[in-house]
Amino acid sequence: MTEFPWLSVLAGLPLLGAVVLGCLPRGTARLAPAMALGVSLATLGVGIVVALLFDPDAAGFQLSEQYDWIPALGASYAVGVDGIGLTLVLLTVVLSPVVILASWRDGEGGRWSANAFFAWMLGLEGLAIGVFAATDVLLFYVFFEATLIPIYFLIGGYGGAYGGAVERAREGTQRSYAAVKFLLYSLVGGLLMLASVVGLYVVSADEAAPGEGPSYLFTDLVQLPMDETVGRLLFLGFFVAFAVKAPMFPFHTWLPDAAASATPGTSVLLVSILDKIGTFGMIRFCLGLFPEASQWASPVVIVLAVVSILYGALVAIGQSDIRRLVAYTSVSHFGFIVLGVFVFTAQGGSGATLYMFNHGLSTAALFLVTGMLIQRGGSARINGYGGVQKVAPVLAGTFLVAGLSSLSLPGLSPFVSEFLVLAGTFRVSVVAAVFATLGIVLAALYILIMYQRTMNGPLNARSMAVPDLRARERLVLAPLLALILVLGFYPQVLLEVIDPAVGATLEQVGVEQPEPDVPVSEASNPTGVAGSRS
Repeated sequence: MTEFPWLSVLAGLPLLGAVVLGCLPRGTARLAPAMALGVSLATLGVGIVVALLFDPDAAGFQLSEQYDWIPALGASYAVGVDGIGLTLVLLTVVLSPVVILASWRDGEGGRWSANAFFAWMLGLEGLAIGVFAATDVLLFYVFFEATLIPIYFLIGGYGGAYGGAVERAREGTQRSYAAVKFLLYSLVGGLLMLASVVGLYVVSADEAAPGEGPSYLFTDLVQLPMDETVGRLLFLGFFVAFAVKAPMFPFHTWLPDAAASATPGTSVLLVSILDKIGTFGMIRFCLGLFPEASQWASPVVIVLAVVSILYGALVAIGQSDIRRLVAYTSVSHFGFIVLGVFVFTAQGGSGATLYMFNHGLSTAALFLVTGMLIQRGGSARINGYGGVQKVAPVLAGTFLVAGLSSLSLPGLSPFVSEFLVLAGTFRVSVVAAVFATLGIVLAALYILIMYQRTMNGPLNARSMAVPDLRARERLVLAPLLALILVLGFYPQVLLEVIDPAVGATLEQVGVEQPEPDVPVSEASNPTGVAGSRS
């Protein structure tokens, strides 16, 4: 255990900031974005300290804290991070100040005050950190469900409304519908997970030694003997909840509505951070707690992942709304992540975890730059624009880089992730890998078609009124594009942290797979020797 509660401070700082902002009077609304940005930057500073304290060569959870919470249930306040959790914590603390800076005026004109808008954003940041750091299953479940509250109010209370009174009223109705749909889907998944959490309590109580009670600690539950049928049933409760959150076909239908109704910043928080809880949960809890059930379900999950890849890409090609198109691209990308998780290879697992981080960056850039375009033009219709690059070259250039990142162009960070996932998949199922590769071709179509129709061609009246990016907007997008470029050429800085945690997870699953000829951790070392095969 660490002497100083770094993770509690990391999660508690934005939560405290949210409470303070929420309690301020409406007259301070103009100060809300600056205060929220200050809190998020302070959280980023603490996150950097946590990353520097983390030892990638050490096994297990680090910076751990554990305190009794509900002794009668065997529940503890227990937090800690391994390489997978740390990667997603860093994604959260990096994106949060970017989103707040991008959403500087998005809290105005909503159902509630700007103070509440930024308070919900900070609250979501703190809760997401808690999810990625929780090492007690009941604590994880509490954080998991609590994240629904801020995102529900962010979607339902705020969002873009353009045009006259009739269109604004329609947008308001759509926001309410999208928020309720998101909440219902998530609650159903959460209830299934709750049933499995209760089941874990029963199994833990039955297997407890005389004089000892049940435990919800992850480190205790991974050693818990479990009947095959019981394990599979409990696995399904967790998996469905995570598949809804991911979002994965056929549980994805809430996402396009939510993304089309929310502000660009809220969409980033939803897709780049909150939805990662689903794929993170699959790695941590489905594979970690139910290794036999994960192997049993893997053929079906792999099929669903490939279907998600192709379905999301094909539907994206046919979209006329920019926001919905970007949402469907994420359905396709999450299919790649789930595929990498359930092929049970070192390359696939490392690629999936790295993909979570890189997808967060590329999708954040794409949502934000398209949101800036929509806010300028007053329409989300792709055919409403044309020739934008002639009047807004910086916006068009940023749009192009974000789009190329989304289609995994070599030299940009998602390419490395996608390559590792496909390389790991080829070792297990050539058929699945071939079909998944088609998703790359389709990605080029939906991104380049959208760019061609909006940025190139004749300049129409709507596009003529589109100004180029302002200084604040360039500052918003610059760190995202810089990270996409840096990690495209040097992914090793994250892979060195990710690989040991992925190896430990695969060891827990107990699936023997051939090691890659060049281990992932040595992929950037041209003098590295070939790894041995199992």
